[in-house]
Amino acid sequence: MNVGYLLANTAAREPQSLALVSRQGRQSFAQLEDRVSRLAGAMLAKGLKPGQRVGILFFNGAHFVETYFAALRVGLVAVPVNFRLVGREMAFVLNDSQTDALFFGAEFAEAVANTAARLETVRFFVSPGGQGPDPCHDYESFLAAGQPRPLNTAIMEDDPCQIMYTSGTTGLPKGAVINHRNVLWNLCNTMHGRQDSRGQISIIVGPLYHTAALNNHLTIQVALGGACVLVEKFDAQELLEIIQREKATVISGSPAMYLLLMQQAKAGAYDTSSISKCTAGADKLPMEAKRRLLEFFPNISGVFDVYGCTEASPTITILNAADSLRKDLSVGLPVPFLNAKLVDELGREVGPDEVGEIICKGPNVMTGYHQKPEATAEVLRDGWLYTGDLARRDHEGFFYIVDRKKDMLVSGGENIYPREVEEIIFTHPAVADVAVVGAPDELWGESVQAFVALKAGMSATAEEIIDLCKENLASYKKPRKVSFVAEIPRNASGKTLKYQLREKAATQE
Repeated sequence: MNVGYLLANTAAREPQSLALVSRQGRQSFAQLEDRVSRLAGAMLAKGLKPGQRVGILFFNGAHFVETYFAALRVGLVAVPVNFRLVGREMAFVLNDSQTDALFFGAEFAEAVANTAARLETVRFFVSPGGQGPDPCHDYESFLAAGQPRPLNTAIMEDDPCQIMYTSGTTGLPKGAVINHRNVLWNLCNTMHGRQDSRGQISIIVGPLYHTAALNNHLTIQVALGGACVLVEKFDAQELLEIIQREKATVISGSPAMYLLLMQQAKAGAYDTSSISKCTAGADKLPMEAKRRLLEFFPNISGVFDVYGCTEASPTITILNAADSLRKDLSVGLPVPFLNAKLVDELGREVGPDEVGEIICKGPNVMTGYHQKPEATAEVLRDGWLYTGDLARRDHEGFFYIVDRKKDMLVSGGENIYPREVEEIIFTHPAVADVAVVGAPDELWGESVQAFVALKAGMSATAEEIIDLCKENLASYKKPRKVSFVAEIPRNASGKTLKYQLREKAATQE
């Protein structure tokens, strides 16, 4: 079986069931299957061959879903692209993955055009309206010219399905190679842990370039014949209107999203009673927020809290709704078809209430990083994935995330690696030294704060530093605050004492 089978099977089983609701309209599974099969045929007619890469740069919507399943249907490898990246970041992802064709939304035509000269392997482009670098094909015309292609059953579970990019401590993204087996086992694990069932109507707010939105939310509904209501951009009032209009039954999001939703001025005027399942991820969900969600969505029994990482496709643990109020700040138990444990620096398993690094082994763990054997060997050891996350386990086996081993911070559900931001700030001619940490933020969980030491006799402003980052990084990575210091604290070996800076950030106004 391969992931493309999930759509083909559901379309054959219940063709008239609603599959997608998006800005592009409403589609049944039969309609989606037909368009996907034609788009797949067009991809092959254009010369793409199994194993080659298809870049996907769309907001959440039918175009993303169609392109994704069309690629998988004929053995192509999907490369979802973070639409928040700027030109040089986008070019790196497309070149590193050796992407052959890029399908993108009209909203990104200018960004793609400005990036085209840097692209080394992309042979053609497809976009609604056909505006983009030459040769760029109009999406609908391209699809209409395709001959329907049946599912390629020769695609095996060991074949690559996705290359999902995740930032690394080197400052450059790494492409996690996720095969069809990884996605299918993650599907089984997540459906079991979240107690998913047929006929759900799921609101998908998280961007589909993330493994959680793509592999957990979208893929589960496709497999079970549920409807996906795809939200392009988060807007609290619009989301409340969608929940009420579509009578959605499932909603998933980050703690920041839920806080914004509940803070919306007219939130109480909307009917949210159709929601029967609420899942959270990407950051810690405080107990007070859980209690408020139980009031906000009166027909949920609790909140499912999901922990994972891109390299695990992504699910590792799930706290089910029944335990959500009993286990404050826990991310739950390891999913059934996965072995997870906590180990010390020597790889020895630690006992209850001791802190260790989460490592896991199972059929949902990636095959490795694309063309990065050293980085792969660092995180995959004897079949175990070393996540870099520190946690403790209680006497019932429930996991609690304690810290991030490599200083990654999470802001509004987005992973941010300080070194990437530091390298950009270092390019400012007045900067002598810099360290970036996460500062506590009531809304976003953490925000980026930069501590900067200037060269003698030189000057810079916080606005200059922030603008420099904004020009070279996705907007969510730029510092929200810049503090100028005489020197960056370091230990005898030269390592930055970031814990001191985090303490300072936590006490600053």
